[in-house]
Amino acid sequence: MAWIMLILAGIFEVVWAYSMKLSDGFSKLIPSIITLIFMILSFVLLAYAMRTLPLGTAYTIWTGIGAVGSFLVGIFILGEPASAMRMLAAVLIISGLVLMKVSSS
Repeated sequence: MAWIMLILAGIFEVVWAYSMKLSDGFSKLIPSIITLIFMILSFVLLAYAMRTLPLGTAYTIWTGIGAVGSFLVGIFILGEPASAMRMLAAVLIISGLVLMKVSSS
């Protein structure tokens, strides 16, 4: 159950990062509210997952999901460039996440 909560927390991190971008520096009300709601949900689920998962594993997975997810949102929704170097960086992050999962009990 902790792993499911952690994955949801990571997905919610992507949602709040994207809505923060849409909020235009918190100058738009609806995206700002969405940012705050999903930020709180993300932190609550991360805290729940940390009850049983090690800090290093939980935090690394959470930030990794957020980083790669935000990277993908940037490319597919915001039209950001998908250069070879950026793609390699994302693959390395995903590799690290897989290794972190495999190495935790």
